[in-house]
Amino acid sequence: MFLANILYWWYGGGWLGRVQLLKSRLVASADFFSIDLLASTLFAPYRQISAGSVDGPIGVKVQAFFDKLLSRFIGAIVRSFMVIFGIVAMFLQLLVGLVMLGFWLILPLFPVIGLIMMVLGWVPRWTV
Repeated sequence: MFLANILYWWYGGGWLGRVQLLKSRLVASADFFSIDLLASTLFAPYRQISAGSVDGPIGVKVQAFFDKLLSRFIGAIVRSFMVIFGIVAMFLQLLVGLVMLGFWLILPLFPVIGLIMMVLGWVPRWTV
C-alpha cells in the first residue's frame, strides 16, 4: 500500500508539481527579461535626455531629428539583443525542464532495471 501511494503521488501530484514549477520558472524568466515590454517599445528612444519638440533654427531641428534617430537605432539594437538573449535563455530553460520531466517519469524504473541486470549477471565494462 505504501509503494502504491508513493507511485500515485510520483505520477500524479508530484509530476504536476514539476510541470507547474517549470511553468512558473518560464513566466519568471519572461518577466525578468521583459520580452513583451522590450518588443512593444523596440523603436522607442533609448536613454534620451530630451525627447520633446525642439524650437529654433532649422539646423537645431535637423540635429535634434538625427539625435532622436540615432537614439532609436541604438535602442532597437539593445532591445533586439535583449529579446533574442531572453528567448534563447527561455528555450534552454524549457529544454532542460522537459528533460528533467522525462527523467522524473522514468526514475522509479531504475531500481527495477538494476534488479533485472543483476539477475542476468550484466556487469558494465570499464575500459581505460
